[in-house]
Amino acid sequence: MNVTIDKGTALVRRILDQVNRKVDLVCRERGLSRINFMEVCGTHTMAISESGIRRAVDERLRLLSGPGCPVCVTTQDEIDSAIALARVPDLTVVTFGDMLRVPGSSESLEQARARGGDVRVVYSALDALAIAAKEPGRRFVFLGVGFETTAPTIAAVVLAARKRRLRNFSVLPMFKLIPPALQSIAASKRVNIDGFILPGHVSAIIGAEPYRFLARDHGLPCCITGFEALDVAQGILLLLGQMLGGPEVAIQYRRTVKPNGNPQARKVMETVFKPVDASWRGIGLIRRSGLGFRAGFARLDSSPLALDRDSPRCSERRNPGQSLRAGCRCGDVMLGVIVPPECSLFGKRCTPERPVGPCMVSSEGACAAYYKYEQ
Repeated sequence: MNVTIDKGTALVRRILDQVNRKVDLVCRERGLSRINFMEVCGTHTMAISESGIRRAVDERLRLLSGPGCPVCVTTQDEIDSAIALARVPDLTVVTFGDMLRVPGSSESLEQARARGGDVRVVYSALDALAIAAKEPGRRFVFLGVGFETTAPTIAAVVLAARKRRLRNFSVLPMFKLIPPALQSIAASKRVNIDGFILPGHVSAIIGAEPYRFLARDHGLPCCITGFEALDVAQGILLLLGQMLGGPEVAIQYRRTVKPNGNPQARKVMETVFKPVDASWRGIGLIRRSGLGFRAGFARLDSSPLALDRDSPRCSERRNPGQSLRAGCRCGDVMLGVIVPPECSLFGKRCTPERPVGPCMVSSEGACAAYYKYEQ
C-alpha cells in the first residue's frame, strides 16, 4: 500500500508491515473476517487520520472512533444551560474555545454571544479565575468540560478560588469519565469491539487499573498508547498479540503513563468532585460517568443556578443524551457502530463550515478528522 506516513516514516512502515502480517495470522487462527479496534480518544482519531495509518493497515482491521471527545459528548441540555446563564444580567460564561459552536436545542454559545450574551474564551481555568479577580462586580461561571485529564486542574482552581474567597467565581460541572463509558460499550449488544486503544492523557491521571475489567470481565485486549504515529502503530501490534496470547491492559506510553497514574492529581479531583450519573450526547445516561461537586463546595457550584435558569425549550430532559439533529449519527460514530462516511449527512449537509453534529464541530471529532484527512 503506497500511503504517506508523516512521522517516524521508516520505522512506522516496518511496524505496520508487522501489523498487517499479524492481522492475517489472527484472522486465520481465529476464523475472523474482520477485527474491530476502537481508538477511544479523539486525539488518537486525529493522529490516525492525519498520519494515514487507517488507510495503511489491512482492510480487515477496522479502526473505529470512540466517545473520547469531550466536546462531542457534551449534551444539548448542558449547552442550553450555559446559554441560559449567558443571558443573565451581570453574569459571564467563560469557556474553552471549542465549545462555542456546539449546537444546543436552538442555538450555540457562539450564536448566543452574537445576540448579546456575555461569553468569553480562555485557554485555562486559571485564566477564568484571573478575570473574575479583576472584575469583582460581575459573576463568572466557568464551563467544567472534559475527562479525567482536565478535571484535576479545574478542581485545583476551585480550591484556589475558595482559598482566595472569590465570591464571583463558580463552575458548571459537565465532566465525563472514560471507564464507565467503556463499560457501557463493552456490555452493549450493538457494539462489536475486539480491543481498545486507550487514551494516553486520561491514563496519565488514572493509571491502568480502572481498565482491568475490560480484560478480566469482557476478554478484550487493551493498550494505553501515545499520540505519535509510532506509538499508535506499536499499540495496534500489541493488541493483535493479545488476541493470540490473551487479553491484558498493556502500557505502550510508558514515558508518560505509570501503572498507578498520578495519585496527587486524583486526590485533588476527589477532594472537590464525586462521581454522579451523567448523560452523553448521542449515547444516553451512563451511571456514575460524570463528576459533581462534593458537599462543602456548594458556593462554587453553578448547577442550581443553571437549573433555575434553564431554557424551557430544552428537550434533553425528556430524552437524555439522544439530542442529535435529524439524520445526524454522531452517537453511532462515537459507539463505533459506523464510520463517519456512513452517515448520510457527512460531507453534504454536514461540513466543518456548517456542522450539523458535534463530531464535526470539535477539532477532535471523528467526523472532522475524516473530513480533513480521509476523504
